[in-house]
Amino acid sequence: MAFDYKKEYKEFYMPKNKPGIIEIPKMNYIAVRGKGNPNEENGEYKTSIGLLYGIAFTIKMSYKGAHKIEGFFEYVVPPLEGLWWQENTQGLDYARKEDMHFVSMIRLPDFVTKEDFAWAVQEAEKKKKQDFSKVEFFPYDEGLCVQCMHIGSYDDEPATVDLMHEYMKENGYELDITDTRYHHEIYLSDPRRCDVSRLKTVVRHPIRKAE
Repeated sequence: MAFDYKKEYKEFYMPKNKPGIIEIPKMNYIAVRGKGNPNEENGEYKTSIGLLYGIAFTIKMSYKGAHKIEGFFEYVVPPLEGLWWQENTQGLDYARKEDMHFVSMIRLPDFVTKEDFAWAVQEAEKKKKQDFSKVEFFPYDEGLCVQCMHIGSYDDEPATVDLMHEYMKENGYELDITDTRYHHEIYLSDPRRCDVSRLKTVVRHPIRKAE
């Protein structure tokens, strides 16, 4: 049976729908950076998703071709994730989606090296006749965070964020969103196939011990 990161690392992908504190280890991702309203048809965000999955499935299916990745095992492609921020804003103002910056990303198995990633980009470009140069190999060391499962519309996330921040303060922590630590979302539901009221999204914020 294929290795499923969501099931094997439930503490990262399936938290309870109440806040908790967690230490996130360094992970490698494929990522695409951009800006703009994520709901815009043919916008940078939706374009980034197609690029990511093009590389993700090239790596996943590599064992069927000539390129052999050392340590490879069959796995389920991990869920889509996103880091989000707005300039001169602590957190996110959901009314200003056009000002959102993002890093759209998918986790890589630990056995995938930079060289394997570079091969996958070349292979995808050759097979799909498409430019994948915007996709990057992206290590992210997230560290200490507060997180919670949000169920419902993305636009209703501020209520979940408020609960997270309240829990954070009650436990002696403070928010630590910086130029390198971001509002983080992990998308466990496909909005094209799931009623908006049932969408599951892990929301995660970086924190530090309060001074």
